[in-house]
Amino acid sequence: MKLMRWLKPKASDAKKLTIDPPEARAGRHGIAIAACVKNEARYIEEWVRFHRAVGIRHFYIYDNGSSDDTCTLLRNLLNEDMLTIIPWAGRMRDTATSTVLNGQVITFAHAILNFGGDYRWMAFIDVDEFLLPKDAATVERALEAVGDFPNVSLPWHMFATSGHETPPDGPLTLNYTMRGADPMTSKENVSNFKCIVDPCEVTEVSVHQFQTRAYGDLTANDAGKRFTRRARKSPEFYSNRFLQLNHYYTKSWQELTEKLARGWAYDSSAAKYRDKVLSVVKSIEEDVVEDRSMIDFIERHHIDLGR
Repeated sequence: MKLMRWLKPKASDAKKLTIDPPEARAGRHGIAIAACVKNEARYIEEWVRFHRAVGIRHFYIYDNGSSDDTCTLLRNLLNEDMLTIIPWAGRMRDTATSTVLNGQVITFAHAILNFGGDYRWMAFIDVDEFLLPKDAATVERALEAVGDFPNVSLPWHMFATSGHETPPDGPLTLNYTMRGADPMTSKENVSNFKCIVDPCEVTEVSVHQFQTRAYGDLTANDAGKRFTRRARKSPEFYSNRFLQLNHYYTKSWQELTEKLARGWAYDSSAAKYRDKVLSVVKSIEEDVVEDRSMIDFIERHHIDLGR
C-alpha cells in the first residue's frame, strides 16, 4: 500500500494532505466511489443500487467498525470486481500538536494512491449523498460536459426531514423531496461541495476540495465553468444542469435524534458536532423548495432500489 506525505499540521487545521499523483494504468476507465461508512445498513442497499444504475464501476468502502449488517449487505449486492472493503479505524493525532487528523482525508488520499490509477474518475461522497444525472443516464455521460478538465465540484443540495417524524416506508430518495432553496447560501456549514476528480492528476486532498497537477486550485462546475476554490462559492459558479449532488442530511426527526446521539466518527467534539448539525437543519428548513428531479430520474430509468 502506498503512503501519503503529511502537510505540516496546524493546531486549527489538519485537514489537507499533499500527494504525488498515481500513474495511470493501461486501459483505465470508468468511475469509482470512495466512501467512509459505519453502521449504514438501513440505507446502504438503496445507495449501492442507485449508483450501480448510474454507472459506477467500483466501490471502495472504508469501514470504521460497523457492528450491523452493512458489510454483509455490501457483499451480497456487489461482487469482488465491484467492491473493496477496507477496515479503517481512522482516529489519529499529530504528535507535536495533539491535533486530530481528519480521518476522511486520510481515506481519500489512500484511495487515490492505491486504486486511482485504474479509473478516469473518482468520486468522494458519503452514503447519504447521491450523484444524480439530470439528462444523461449515467454519471460518466453527465461529466462529458466537463471535457478533460480533472477537478469537478458539485454543490450540496440539502434535504432535511421533509416533514417526516419517523422513517417512512419505501426508498429514501422517493420520500424526501423538500430541500434548501439556495444551494449556494452563505450560511456556515450549510453550503459546501463534494468532488469528482481525475485521480491521476490530484496533488492535494481534502474532504471538500482538491488540487491538481496542471490546474492548481482551479475547479469546474458540472457545466465545465472554471473557478478557483474560493471563487466557486459565488452564485455565478452554481449549476446543476448536468449533474446534481443530493445530500439527504437528516432523514426523519427520529433518525436525526439518533444521529446526534451517535456523533460523527471523524469529529473530535460531540458537543460541537451536535451544535453544528442543529444549526444546519434550522437553516435548511427555514427556506425549502420541492425538488422531484430524483423521483423523475428513477421513474424514467426504471431503477430498482430494492425496498
